[in-house]
Amino acid sequence: MAPRPAPCRAVLSHVGPAVMAGLAIASGGAVLAMLDRPATTAPQPVAVSIARSGTVSAGRRILTVAGADAIGPSLVAAGVDTIEADDAARRARGVLGPGSDDVRLVFDINAGHLVRLDATREDGAGIALAHGGDGFTQQTLSAHLVRRLTIVRGELDARDFYSAAVAAGVNDTLVSDFANAFAFDFDLQREVAPGDIFEAGFEQRYSAAGNPVGVPVLVYASLETAAKSRALYRFETPDKNGATGPKWYDANGRSTVRTLMRTPIDGARISSPYGMREHPVLGFMKLHRGTDFAAPTGTPIFASGDAVVEFAGLKGPNGNFVKLRHDNGWETLYLHMNRILPGIIAGARIVQGRQIGEVGTTGRSTGPHLHYEVHIDGQPTDPLALQMGKSSEALTGAALKAFDALRDRVDARRSTAN
Repeated sequence: MAPRPAPCRAVLSHVGPAVMAGLAIASGGAVLAMLDRPATTAPQPVAVSIARSGTVSAGRRILTVAGADAIGPSLVAAGVDTIEADDAARRARGVLGPGSDDVRLVFDINAGHLVRLDATREDGAGIALAHGGDGFTQQTLSAHLVRRLTIVRGELDARDFYSAAVAAGVNDTLVSDFANAFAFDFDLQREVAPGDIFEAGFEQRYSAAGNPVGVPVLVYASLETAAKSRALYRFETPDKNGATGPKWYDANGRSTVRTLMRTPIDGARISSPYGMREHPVLGFMKLHRGTDFAAPTGTPIFASGDAVVEFAGLKGPNGNFVKLRHDNGWETLYLHMNRILPGIIAGARIVQGRQIGEVGTTGRSTGPHLHYEVHIDGQPTDPLALQMGKSSEALTGAALKAFDALRDRVDARRSTAN
């Protein structure tokens, strides 16, 4: 790994909705590095050469119209025969669809006849038409985009990650993605501190004009604390049911997924840990069999692991209560919910990370919070003291080879981010 440059300053504050995380970026400015590469296969050459905007040559016109429905009227207004304009517009709509995004038209006219036409959206996708002896011939144009990889490094300080990252140019949609990458490795409220180092790598597609297209994607995340460090890479693989989706892997291609998530709730603080305490309602010393996470009413609660629902409903002092039995025999309990989500019923099979309810204060409760318990062999255990062990899932064969190529490309860009 290349030597790390002197980091810029940033901070940890709190973890917000969807882990709107307690991390921060650079009050002195983030370090950025960019790498351009084709996002898709370049489109095949077409018979029309596109002139510069605003120029006219040998009957050529360049127009930008508000959506595919405006193509026909715009061609007619430019002097194209109505029948030909309608035919060309119909073909273009069939490729471009009915959306309202701007469409760029580059076309040649000869005595009122449409000789050639390119109709494309901002990303270059669209259609090329050429007039032949029996009407138009057409060719579908593929999007022509460049994918840029940006690296951001920072040191946790006294500013929250969300506002600082956005100010530094990180899209706000990536903040929770970064925190969620570490759902099995770090409690981002309690296991990070000022001076800890983070690094994020994200890709954004750009059009030929240099404008961003679509949303950025986080592909790399690392976090280094005094106790441990993790560097993770985003890679898409089939899940247990054959469907594909992104997961996070370490540099050796081993999944980050563990039996249980570190915490089943985002944006919460611990209001009462596991252990002996004076009960806030009953008034005497009693073993607190779980951990209380204080959070506003309505905050999402997630299943901490793959499980079958054993119980879901109202249960005395527990209030709205869900009990899950996990594949390894462990049980997790979720108490005092404001509501239980539809579909969370006894016997239902649910996957890790699925929302099961919302924070509330039902039952014997003094305020909105989640009381969370983990039982092993029927005995309550401190959830925050559990050692989840290593994941048994690792990439092999062609998937590992593809992952290695992605990892090497990201690391090469990181090594040049000065």
